[in-house]
Amino acid sequence: MPLEVLTVPCLADNYAYVVKGPDGVCLIDAPEAGPIIDALEEKGWKPGVLMITHHHHDHVGGVEELREKYGLKVMGPKAEEGKLPPLDMGLTEGMNGGGGEGYTVPIDVPGHTLGHMAFHFPNAGALFTADSLMALGCGRVFEGTMEQMHDSLQKLAALPPETMVYSGHEYTTGNAKFALTIDPDNTALHERVKKVAAQREAGEPTAQVSLAEELATNPFLRTSDAGIRATLAMKDASDAEVFAEIRRRKDAF
Repeated sequence: MPLEVLTVPCLADNYAYVVKGPDGVCLIDAPEAGPIIDALEEKGWKPGVLMITHHHHDHVGGVEELREKYGLKVMGPKAEEGKLPPLDMGLTEGMNGGGGEGYTVPIDVPGHTLGHMAFHFPNAGALFTADSLMALGCGRVFEGTMEQMHDSLQKLAALPPETMVYSGHEYTTGNAKFALTIDPDNTALHERVKKVAAQREAGEPTAQVSLAEELATNPFLRTSDAGIRATLAMKDASDAEVFAEIRRRKDAF
């Protein structure tokens, strides 16, 4: 049974995801309860599990209301247990679960927060990254170090390129404008920027994209690219140093 993934816009620019697989229905992040409940009721689905990626309020604001309504089991990174709503299960890397297309692998991706997790469904080719890897960007480095964030993104970049990446915010338009300042000669990036503009014009979400497309166009994954290094005048720097410079420029953009 293939996974069915619903993209649920929440708050001003967040996404939650409803994932239906062979073991039932799970939610990934809960920025607010209302839109998630509406999406579930439209499908006639009842979720059994909610998996939280990190502790920021715009990813957990709806947890208690959803727990009360559905009696679901709440899981999230054990490293952030003290900052999260009460967890039924604290997750660490290696605590894989589920079966078939619903087989789930939690991945530690510190940087944005110290305990941030991504959730990989390898048999279904799906990756839920929240505020780690984002469409044409990455999350700000609030709690971790630049090196940690770079390492986290490299870990995700090593997954199969056909993997679909589902990230946590509709930031792609702004990320695209910035990416063009870092990677101005990238034809694939120019094509993607046009596509993103058309998608947004049509009211479509753009934070759901193949890893292959990210590898070809996201400057935060392209730190070894000679053109980017020339633009930054960092020909001999390490990949982590190039990443840090790109992130610093994005913070000030």
